[in-house]
Amino acid sequence: MARSVTSRHAAALADRLEARLRDQGTAERAAGVKAYLKSDLDFLGIDTQTLRREVKALLAELPDLDRPGLVALVEALWRGRVFERRNAAAEVLTMRVGLLQARDLDLLERLIRDSHTWALVDALAPSVAGPLVEREEGRHPEVEATLDRWAADEDFWVRRAALLVHLLPLRRGEGDFARFARYADAMLEEREFFVRKAIGWVLRETGKKRPSLVAEWLLPRAARASGVTVREAVKYLGEAERQAILAAYRG
Repeated sequence: MARSVTSRHAAALADRLEARLRDQGTAERAAGVKAYLKSDLDFLGIDTQTLRREVKALLAELPDLDRPGLVALVEALWRGRVFERRNAAAEVLTMRVGLLQARDLDLLERLIRDSHTWALVDALAPSVAGPLVEREEGRHPEVEATLDRWAADEDFWVRRAALLVHLLPLRRGEGDFARFARYADAMLEEREFFVRKAIGWVLRETGKKRPSLVAEWLLPRAARASGVTVREAVKYLGEAERQAILAAYRG
């Protein structure tokens, strides 16, 4: 039987992980990443490979981790103002996403709202919320209602997440393109760069398997789209389709 991690145990595990990461970080890298992300969080200066290795080692100590224990560990890691702790929380969720339930979209929404940077939103939305939505939406109608609400949210990071939830299945040539397209169409004329970029990113990845689908959707909308959206979206299209969309955009 799975053994739950208590809040006290989770706090101790999170603090121990931070100490291990702090020992391996560098002040130079910390300053560089902080400047690059323009974040007010504290940074330890750890590269992604080291972070993931340490998270895997931590989870290896918890073979019986259950959902309450997972949530407790994520909450403990997210607490405070250290970017790498929060990034570790996203990695823990990614590695144990199978333990999550439909109701945990509320937890993910709270973390996304508190992220304030693409580096955390982009870790949570495609690789955690995305697989959870794929698994649960047919069984829980409130999942789609939650995504609809995200897509119309005042917080542009939440809107970005509603788009990026679709990234991985559409990249595989699967997924709900109609729902993504509905969200993207409503956001196509937004001024926010991170929303424009997300639309283009998902269209680009969709185009790897289904370029005609992307071209047919984007061509009549190209004049409404931003340059960053169009440039991303046409990368894997055929030359004729690409030129037609670029001409429509410029015209």
